[in-house]
Parts: sequence; C-alpha cells; structure tokens
Amino acid sequence: KISAFTKKPKTQTAEIGATVIFEAETEKTDVKVRWQRDSKDIASSYKYTISAEGNMHSLTINNIVQEDAVGYAVIAGVSKVKFELKIKESEVKEAQKAVSPDPAVAEPKPEEPKKAPPAPTGSSASDTSGTVSDGSATEGLLESHQPDTRQDLTGLFTEKPQSGEVNVGENITFVARVCGESLLKKPTVKWFKGKWMDLASKSGKHLQLKEHYDRNSKSKVSKRNLFYSEARTTDGFDIRTAFRRTSTDAGEDSGELDFSALLKKRAVHVSTEPEVDVWEILQKAPPSEYEKIAFQYGITDLRGMLKRLKKMKKEEKKSAAFLRKLDPAYQVEKGHKIKLQIEVANPDAEVKWLKNGQEIHPTGRYIFESVGNKRFLTINNCTLADDAAYTCMIGDEKTVTELFVKEPPVLIVRNLEDQMVMKGERVEFECEVSEEGAQVKCSHSNFTSHQFRKHGHQHFCTRLTFTMPTCQLLLDQKQLEVYQNIADLTVKAKDQAVFKCEVSDENVKGIWYKNGVEVKPDARTHITHIGRIHKLTIDEVKPEDEGDYTFVPEGYAFNLSAKLNFLEVKIDFVPRQDPPKIHLDCMGRTAESTILVVAGNKLRLDVPITGDPAPTVVWTKGEKGSFKEGESRPEPRHTWTVKNGEVLTDSDGRVHVESTKGHCIFTIEGAERQDEGVYSVIVRNPAGEDTADINVKVVDVPDPPEAPRILSVGEDSCIVQWDPPLFDGGQPVIGYVLERKKKKSYRWMRLNFDPYKETTYEAKRMIEGVAYEMRVYAVNTIGMSRPSAASQPFVPVAPTSEPTGLCVDDISDTTISLKWRAPERIGSAELEGYGVEYCKEGSDEWIPAFSGLTERTTVIVHDLPTGEKMQFRVRAYNMAGPSLPATLQQAVTIREIMQRPKIWLPRNLRQTLIKKVGEMINLVIPFQGKPRPQVTWTKNDEPLDPKQVSIRNSDTDTILFVRRSERKDSGKYEVQVQIENVEDRASVNIQIVDLPGPPQNLKVIDVWGFNVALEWKPPKDNGNCDITGYTIQKADKKTMEWYNVYEQYRRTNCVVSDLIMGNEYVFRVYAMNMVGLSPEPCLSKDNSRFSCLLTGIVYKPPSYKEHDFSEAPKFTHPLVSRSVIAGYNATLSCSVRGIPKPKITWYKNKMDITNEAKYRMFSNQGVLTLEIRKPCPFDGGVYMCKAVNDSGEDVVECKLEVVPNQQFLSSVVHKLKRF
Repeated sequence: KISAFTKKPKTQTAEIGATVIFEAETEKTDVKVRWQRDSKDIASSYKYTISAEGNMHSLTINNIVQEDAVGYAVIAGVSKVKFELKIKESEVKEAQKAVSPDPAVAEPKPEEPKKAPPAPTGSSASDTSGTVSDGSATEGLLESHQPDTRQDLTGLFTEKPQSGEVNVGENITFVARVCGESLLKKPTVKWFKGKWMDLASKSGKHLQLKEHYDRNSKSKVSKRNLFYSEARTTDGFDIRTAFRRTSTDAGEDSGELDFSALLKKRAVHVSTEPEVDVWEILQKAPPSEYEKIAFQYGITDLRGMLKRLKKMKKEEKKSAAFLRKLDPAYQVEKGHKIKLQIEVANPDAEVKWLKNGQEIHPTGRYIFESVGNKRFLTINNCTLADDAAYTCMIGDEKTVTELFVKEPPVLIVRNLEDQMVMKGERVEFECEVSEEGAQVKCSHSNFTSHQFRKHGHQHFCTRLTFTMPTCQLLLDQKQLEVYQNIADLTVKAKDQAVFKCEVSDENVKGIWYKNGVEVKPDARTHITHIGRIHKLTIDEVKPEDEGDYTFVPEGYAFNLSAKLNFLEVKIDFVPRQDPPKIHLDCMGRTAESTILVVAGNKLRLDVPITGDPAPTVVWTKGEKGSFKEGESRPEPRHTWTVKNGEVLTDSDGRVHVESTKGHCIFTIEGAERQDEGVYSVIVRNPAGEDTADINVKVVDVPDPPEAPRILSVGEDSCIVQWDPPLFDGGQPVIGYVLERKKKKSYRWMRLNFDPYKETTYEAKRMIEGVAYEMRVYAVNTIGMSRPSAASQPFVPVAPTSEPTGLCVDDISDTTISLKWRAPERIGSAELEGYGVEYCKEGSDEWIPAFSGLTERTTVIVHDLPTGEKMQFRVRAYNMAGPSLPATLQQAVTIREIMQRPKIWLPRNLRQTLIKKVGEMINLVIPFQGKPRPQVTWTKNDEPLDPKQVSIRNSDTDTILFVRRSERKDSGKYEVQVQIENVEDRASVNIQIVDLPGPPQNLKVIDVWGFNVALEWKPPKDNGNCDITGYTIQKADKKTMEWYNVYEQYRRTNCVVSDLIMGNEYVFRVYAMNMVGLSPEPCLSKDNSRFSCLLTGIVYKPPSYKEHDFSEAPKFTHPLVSRSVIAGYNATLSCSVRGIPKPKITWYKNKMDITNEAKYRMFSNQGVLTLEIRKPCPFDGGVYMCKAVNDSGEDVVECKLEVVPNQQFLSSVVHKLKRF
C-alpha cells in the first residue's frame, strides 16, 4: 500500500507551557489533510493552529498542559499516520506532587502557586488558570481534583477553566475562552459556585469578573479573579466552612454577606473543642432534624448541604423485584429503533413503563414483549421527542434510565452545478440538503463573503460541515467593441459641441479627458451615459474649449480621441432680405445619405438654415418608399410647422420640433420601427423657399428565430438546426447564440459566446440519459434578439453494444435458426429490438431477413437457397439507431444435417398408465431425428383404429389422443420412428379401469342372539383392477333406512352384531376397487327375524312430506366475449347450478361440438370450461353453452374473435409447401 505522505510527523517531547509544531508533507498539493486527537478531529482554534502551504501541512499546539500528552494522527485520503506528544518526566512528577500533597503535614507551607500558561489576554504572572467543571475552587478540592469528563454540549468553549490550588492569602484566576467565529452576537457568560449559586451578584472586593474580545483568535475571554480566598486540601475538609455564608469568627476573610466584619478587625479565637464529624451526625439523624443540626453548627446554606448529603454513597439494597435493571443511559440514532430489556424475579409480575413520569401504552411505535422472566420495550422509528427518561415499575420498585436520540448527519441531496457567465454578470449556485435549517457556509478559495440565501431544504451557494459539494465557475470576458467612434468637430462661437460614442457593453463606464486632464461637468459641460452611448456636450463654445478630447472606458486598455476646432465667424450686417437656404452636406435617398437610428433611441435631426427674415420651417414625413424625380410628391402622412420657435402643429407627443438661430432641430423620442421613412424640411420667407429630403432608417435587434429542431443525438452530443428569423431588424444577422438546459432545471447555460454563423450546430458535453432543451438567439450589429421557443425535449443516448453469442441453433434445407444474447451495454435508452440480415458469401448486399424488428433473441429465417453459403449478422436498435453488428465467424451452408432417430420417453410413461373409463388419453412423446422421421403406432402388434384413436405428428414429437377411453383401449402401445434403415422403438402400457360389478350369492349363514353371520362371493367383473374391499349395509324392513356396518372390508364373510330381536333386517354388499363402489349391490335373499315380545305399546311412525330439492339450471356467471391470437390455446368459462346435475352441451354457430377432437370440455364444481386448442381464424364465431335437466334448461353464449398471427400464418404456409 503506497502512503500519501512523503514526510511523516514524529513523536516529540516538550515541557509544560511550551509550543510544539508537527509537520507533514504530502505527495500531491491538492490533498485534504485532517488532524486528530484521540481519534477526534481537531479544529483550528486558540489552542490548535492548523496551516497548509502547498504540500506542507503543520499542526501547532500552544500552551502545552499535562492533558495534551495523548496520541495524535494525521489523515490524507486513505493514509493515516499516528504520533504522540510526551511531557518531560521531571515536570510530570512535579505536577503530580503539586496535586497530591503529603497528608502527614498538618498545614502546608505557603509556597508560590504554579504559573499558568501565558494567555493572550495579558493576565498577570501570578494568575493561575485551570479547568474546573463547575467553576469553583472549593468544588474542585471537594472532588479530589477529578478531571472534568463532562462533554461540552454547545461546542463553544475552546478553553475551559482548569482546577487550581492556592495558599491562604494568595490570588487565583480562572480563565474560560469561547469561540466567537460562529456567533452572531455577544454571548452571555455566567460563573457559578457549586451547582446553583450565581457569582455575578457576589462581585466585589474579593471576587472580580472580567470579559474581553481577542481579535487575533476571534474568541471571547472571561476571567474570574479571587483575591484573598481560602482553599484547603480534602484531608482537612470541614462541611461547615463549605456551606457557611457568614464566618463565626467575623474576621476580614469571612463571607461577603458579613458586612459587620468589614468595620473592625478582631482577634482570631482558637477553638479547643474536639473536631465533630457533622456528616456522620447528618447521616444518622432523620430529615426532620437537619435544620436543627445546621443551626447548631452554623450552617446556613441548607440547599447546598442537602445536595452534598444526597451525593454521599449509600448502600444499595438489592431489589427483590428486579434480577436485572436498566442501564443508566442508552443512545440511538434518529429514525432507528431501540430495545430496552429488564429481568424480573416473578414471571407473572405486571410491569409498567413510564416516559418522563407518564405511563406508556402499547402502540405501533411502542411494543411491549414478555419472554419468560424478561421484559422488553421496543421503540420504533425514534424521533427527538423520544429523548427522555424512561422508568420501569413493578409495584413500588422501579428502575430508571435515560435515552439519548442522536440526529443523523446532514447530507447533500442535490449538488451544485457548473456555471458559465460573462464577467460582471450575477451568478447563483443552488444545492439541496437533507435537513431543513442545517448550518451552511459558502466558500471560494477559503473566502466566505458570498451572499447566502435559504429556502426550505434548498440552500444557495452552500457549504456543509462535513460534506462539501464543489462546482466550477467559468468566466468569459468579451472584448469591448466600438460601434460609433467620436469625430472631430469644428464649431463657431456660442454653438454647441457634442462628442458621442457608442460601445457594445451598456454597463461600461468611462472618463473624458481634455488635453490629458479629466473633464469635470459644470454649467456648460454635460457628461451623459445612456445605454451604450456616452456623450460630452459643451454649450456656448468658447475659444478656450478648443483642444484634444479623449474618452477612456474603465477596465479596458484603449481610448477614443477627437479634436475640437474653434471657428471665428465675422458677420457683417446688411439690411436686406435673403431667401431661405438649407445647408446640408448630403441630401437625397441614396444609401450614403440615409440616417440610421437604433429603435428605442432618440432621433435628432439638426438642419442648418439661413434666411432673412427668419423663415418658417415645415417638417413633413412621407411614405416609406421613395418616389422618382419628376413625379408629383405624395401627400405627407404627418406635418409639423415651426414659426418663431413655436410648434404650430404636433401630431405625436413623441415628436419635438424646435428652432434656434440658424438651426432647425427635429427630435423623435424613442424611435420605433414605423418611424422609418423620408422626412422633408421646407423653409419659407417672403424672399423664397427651400426644400430638403432626409431618408431615415430605423434599425432594431432581429426577431427571435423559430424553435430549433433536433436532427440527431449521440452519447453526449446532439445536432440542432434552426431557421433564420423572419425579420433581421434592418441589419444583416451576423450569427447566433445557443443555450441549453436540463428539462427539470430553470437555468440556461450558454454554449457559445461569439456569434455562430451557421444554422446547424453540434452541442457536446452533455450527460447521457438526461433530458435537455435548446434555444437560439439571433445577433446583428444592433444587438441580440429575444430567445426562441425551447426545442422539444431530447435525451442524449448512444447505440447499444453489439449482441453477443451469435450462433446457429438449427438448420434445414431452406431455413436456419439463429440465437444470441442481449448486448452487454444497453445504456439509458430502452432497447427497441433486433434486426437480422443475411448475404451470400463474397457479396456486400445485406438483405433484411424480415420486416421490422423482433424483441426475441431467437429467430428462424425462411426461404433460403439450398446449398448456398450464407453469412448472417444481428444488430440491436434503440432510439439512437443500430449498434455494431454481431456476425457469424464463418459462412454457413444451407443444408440439413443427418441426425439418428431417438425417442425420449417421458418418465411417467415408463410404467403402466392407468385411466378411468371415459377419461381422455393424451400421450405426447418427443423424439429427435433429421430429416423428419416416419412415425408408426401399433397396439398389441396391430395397427390402430383411426376412428377410436387420433395420431398427430410433428418434427419433434408425436401425440396419441383418445377423447373418451373404453375398456377395450387397454393394452400395450408401441411407437416406432424410422429414418431410412435406422429406427428406434418405445412401448407404453395403458390400463383402462372401471367400476366393479356387484358381489354374488349373499347368504345368511347363521343367526344367534343379536348377531347374524353373512357370506358372499367376489364379483365376476372387477373393473379391470383389483378389488380393494367391500361395504356392508343393513336396513330395518319397516323403515328401509340403510346404515353402514363395515366399510372397505376385505374379506368375503362377516358378522353383523347389535341387532334388535324381533325385527326383520335386509342386508346388502357393495364391491369396491380403485375407481369406487359398484353401481349395484348384492341383496340378501332370506330375511332374519328375532323374537322380542312388546305389550301395551303401539308405535306409530311420524309422517313427513318429502322436500323437493330439484332446481332448474341457471348460469350464475355468463360467457364473456373474447379476442384471442391465433396459434395460442384459448378458454371460455362460465358457471351453472341446478339439481339434479344438468347435462352440458357446447355449440359453435349452433352446431354441436361435443365429439370434436379440437375442443376439450371441463366441469368442476359447477364451473364449465371449453378449451380451444391452437385456434385459427376459422374458429371464430358464436359459442353457446346449454344446460338441461328434468326441471328445465338455460342457455348462455358469447362471441370469439381470432386475430391472425403473422408467425403462425407463415408456419402454416411453410407446412403446406412441404406437403
């Protein structure tokens, strides 16, 4: 086994209070390493520092104490290395000597207390820190310095108070450290003396409580300083000093409640009274005397005294009711079951189970069991509510235990998914955990500042305590494209200069510079950022505004520059009228003069005009199409007139027309697609008019494409195709962006970031067996369209592996039987079937053996040329298409193989076959042989009668069928199969049995007392089987009621006893064989009479009317119409009742079918069944069942439809061809 560590930590020896570093080096850098102490994981804290740099890992233990001398381990993957930390022996002995003082010394010498390990809180060197379970030095002394074994249920304490020992008059400090990393607010710390006394109210001269926050270790430190406190060893412990609040000496060192002791000092009185053992007095005294004894010896803390007295060991009396009690505590995981067991002395004792003092009654979760002297309580599916104290009571005795229910660990139900986003976009990760309310933490490169959100069981951007799902975030930074650069401007004084640029990302900000100095906005300078357009506007340009202007996008290493030229114009006033003139660089409707505007943006047409006086401006908008020169101008759809700067007409609230000196401005807010067209501006004054046409084209993002189509799928890919959008937005489509998502997910993942120019795309890196959807965006120079509708869901699947084990099962002159096994790898898609193909040897033309696919792994190929060498192959099909073919190793010659004939006689036919008269005989004897052998049947070396026996032969078996057997059908049947000169024989013995005949010559041989001796002879006809016994009956001649005397009596003579003297009796005997009793008995010819005189009594037998039990037939369940497949046996069933038993007759299309061999009739307890053996389409029709008895008749019918079977029809045609 190869270790994951190249350098392992070694055992070290250190001094108390020192710092030790254990180092380990792993072979790989990304291995997760865990450190353990006594098989428990170590977390980084003030005590332990865990660091990792590359493949180097270290564990630092600060402020070593005696308890740190245990075993440690480091784990990486499956490798685990153990090591130890040892304390120097000299220091161990000093520590043990300090803990266990010499009991021979009455008063220990005052010596300096052992210095505590240096704490980061800056406590004094004289402070002593230790670990005390209840926070009191006196409690620690009373417990003989027992270490704290209780568990920290909160898990917040990184350092507990330690036990300490101090001389009289010296100070002692107890320190507790709380981890504050996972706390949302400041914790509340309380110190207790004993189990209940809160020391917060005792803070004063002798007791001080301090708290501060350590920013380095992010922990809260709480100190308790005791000044001038008293502590004594356990050898000199006095109960009165432990529970006395006010000292009787009234010295300065007495309890804080004695305020009079602070006024003046008094001399210490030395008591000469002998020491009294108060414990012994309290143990012997009754509870009613406790208060009196406490007052006598000056004990005021009665509650603490009673608790201490209760803890004293008592002699436990052996329970008379329990032989075995409950354990003190049990632990079980949540959702599991637990069984509590006791053993009682009395097996008949009644047991009661209580939970928190309330009786438990047996339910589905609480099960009571009693096995001998043992009693069990089983709790199924434990929950947190079952965490309680349980009591078992027998009378007044009881046994108590506690059950702790442990919660299961939190598991990841659904992991995080990989995300791919653009830089600056928002990303959200999602996972699901098994427990609601679990503490989670999101981390990225050991940094936990991401936003956290929870919804029920779902956590977004999560990290659990023991399970860490990981995912990958892929960022792509798209290059910033410049759609419109800023241009050089030449403006006049008092004019407005506008620098405008357009970039591809509307979220990008930028800074404007003039001659390398940042431009700050003021009253004349305006900086705007609307969408992708950045503008710098300078009103009333002055000469000092001339210079080089630069725009620098934030986060990108390039800039856009332009120059502002100031033009000084001198105007000479000429008091005359000038005709209006429109000054445009280009006019007309050519592509070069067309103004493009993006839909949603502002369209602003600034036209310079001249004329004196100021002309009137009229704006008109014509149709979208242009008109030829020389033609009359069409009527405008909209007209806007401006005179002296005021709009005279306004047909749309989005349109604004304003006029300034020398300029006419036409503005449309939020250009739309219908704003596209030819705009004409007409200026008029008394001196004349001028006209100009401006062609405006509105461009927009394209319409979304239609839903994409999935052409084909692979194991982890698919090929998708789509059509271009119907409207390209006025600009050619430069490409497409594709996205995919899982069908059950809501998050789309982009597949390409650069526009893809084709309309067919192959998407890869998908999971096989998971349903996906695709959608497409169209992109032009303006932007990206809305997404198309999602495609139909599809599942990436791969073809199966090739079928295995292809071989030839059987072959004949024109057919071949093939068989194979299913593919080893089927995949997530369902297997649709198999396709079989064949071709002649040396040819590449594969011909399908049959149309469609077959689900079976065996197939028979028919109509093959005899003597040709053929090659066969089989392919498996699923929704992904055919698999690789499985081919025979060599070509097969279509020719039947000679096989010796052999009869396989069934085991049950190797002995005599016994049938009753009227039963059906159906012998199926399989055989083998090729070509098809000739079958011959004989009975006792004579041919069979075809009227009585039916013979049916096939390629593999022969059937002998007798519908109703008779006695004459008994005998030895012999079957012979022969191929040319080779033959095989087998014989079957059949015995047909019937009811025997009646016995013969029943005689009364002797009569004596109350007895009669009878004798008879066996019957002539034994029913073709042995007589198994006789049944003898007697009847009084008066009543003629028959009673059985003997049943299954094997002899031919008997004695009938217990007869009544004076009565006449008649006797009869039945013969019995394996079929049953003989139909008729043998009666005695002479009667026996016995003399018995009876006087004064005449017996009159009662007369009863005989009940008529006869009932006409009635069908209780009718026949049901059915549709069956040809070639498979079908049954029709119904039920009938009637007394006497009705006679049943079956009809097909009103024709009696009782004696036809194709049908079999069954009757069992009134249930009638008609079996149609291998029906063909000609067997369809109306079937009727008729029941008749002496009381009436009833009829029921149904319709049977036989659906043709293609395989059955082909086999029939093949057999007909052979014959």
